[in-house]
Amino acid sequence: MKLLLLGADGQVGWELRRSLALLGEVVAAGRADGADLSQPGAVAALAERVAPQVIVNAAAYTAVDRAEQETGLAHAINADAPGALARTAARLDAWLLHYSSDYVFDGSGTTPRAESSATAPLSAYGRSKLAGEEQIRASRCKHLILRTSWVYAARGGNFARTMLRLAGERDELKVVDDQIGAPTGADLLADLATLMLRTVAVKPELAGTYHACAAGETSWCAYARHVIGWARARGLPLRATPESVLPIPSSAYPVPAQRPLNSRLDTTKLRQAFGLMLPQWQQGVERMLAEVLNLPLAAPANPS
Repeated sequence: MKLLLLGADGQVGWELRRSLALLGEVVAAGRADGADLSQPGAVAALAERVAPQVIVNAAAYTAVDRAEQETGLAHAINADAPGALARTAARLDAWLLHYSSDYVFDGSGTTPRAESSATAPLSAYGRSKLAGEEQIRASRCKHLILRTSWVYAARGGNFARTMLRLAGERDELKVVDDQIGAPTGADLLADLATLMLRTVAVKPELAGTYHACAAGETSWCAYARHVIGWARARGLPLRATPESVLPIPSSAYPVPAQRPLNSRLDTTKLRQAFGLMLPQWQQGVERMLAEVLNLPLAAPANPS
């Protein structure tokens, strides 16, 4: 089997290089290889040349605030390029796996959103991701759309590493506490993609849209407290403590793009269709921290 991976140099794409290799030959394409999603026709032509059995799109415009000014660019990358890939996949009779976002919802309420829940994005970024989904479905290609939330990876920057840096510089941090979601590792998303693609090869009726994120929920403030507490227990010298991470509302941290307050995603459909359990968000975050900081997963019996 030949697989074309777009966005191969991103956080999820880097992990997909590893996981997709179990399925066959992976043609990993970044911008330097002609995989510039701001040029939808070019990426469609690339897919035509490669002629894969599977296209995996891990590329996206993710600058949520800048998208408010660059709406055309965000739409080209997040909507028109996936649409062009989907139409090419339909012509090739190939599968398309594409990542979407919790930002397609308005973030109201406190219950997890199902795949069938009404969408109502609050931002230009969210609207572009929803438009990408719609173009994929309209193409009638064989597809898997994975909506996820709060993605992090050991490679590159992420929220946890930012919090540790700030905790080393300051005695007190203020972090938003009214946005709720599930931090989800790029490695988990890559492994899910491989499992799902292997399954739909023999069960094509499982095609469709799924919510894919780690189990459990937290706020950004509680996330920061967990990270700082975990690192301090393993001897990392930090000025801030979990108790000195203070909660603030989103209104106290104004940004150009409105974020959904409720980013909870119901993963029942995914778990039942593919017969799996999803790990608690803390497990993935702690494993990532142990890797990037070269610290033990288990805390010493008597931490200093």
